Amino acid sequence: MCRHWLVITENGKQVTGVQEPRLVLVSMMSKGEDLCLNGPSMEELSIPFKQPKNAVVNCRVWSTDIQGRDCGDQASLWLSRFLDSGKTFRLVQFETHMTPRKPMKQYPLFSPRDKLAYSDIGAVMLLSEASVADLNTRLEHDVTTAWFRPNIVVSGCEAFAEDSWDQIQIGNVQLQRVLSCSRCAFTTVNPETGVMDRKQPLQTLKNYRLCDPSEKHIYKTSPLFGQYYSVRRRGTVHIGDPVYILSR
Repeated sequence: MCRHWLVITENGKQVTGVQEPRLVLVSMMSKGEDLCLNGPSMEELSIPFKQPKNAVVNCRVWSTDIQGRDCGDQASLWLSRFLDSGKTFRLVQFETHMTPRKPMKQYPLFSPRDKLAYSDIGAVMLLSEASVADLNTRLEHDVTTAWFRPNIVVSGCEAFAEDSWDQIQIGNVQLQRVLSCSRCAFTTVNPETGVMDRKQPLQTLKNYRLCDPSEKHIYKTSPLFGQYYSVRRRGTVHIGDPVYILSR
């Protein structure tokens, strides 16, 4: 599982970069026993990783109920001040004892053993640099892989080669491709400025990356860019590890 932190409204609804584009400017990192939040023109905020006395709240993530441990009033004030939209936001953390979401309930191609915390659809999303380079030949202004928020970025392959990698190994981790990543308006949020364009690169992707008509019941009218994978053998992945194609 991944994405164990989530920004929510006061009534527990998830907040993403679609609702609050400036959220993409917030960075998180660990320092010892603390979680540190940073953002432009903001002082760094350090809060403890573990706050067992804080309340566990019910959250709503993509029409699914899930819990989260509230990260405290300091984190709430920091986020609310940074986003500056007149609303109160809170930060919650998923803990291992909490019940995860099951992506197969929405997407039957996933296995019953696949689990999620706050990720959209799958825990691992892979995209190649070549696919982004291909997209840039069609755009007026270049984008980077950061516009698409992949967990794993692969270099040294042809554009959209990842679409045909059914089973791969990176380090000692084995991954199984499940389905393509359908794209929404979040791709139009510039990760460097936190400004939403609402047109590009999504509009261009719709011109040449729509699904086969036989798969419209899965993807509808969303363009496809990147692939979701399930972890079939756990282990460790390092930057620079080679990618081995086990089957296509």
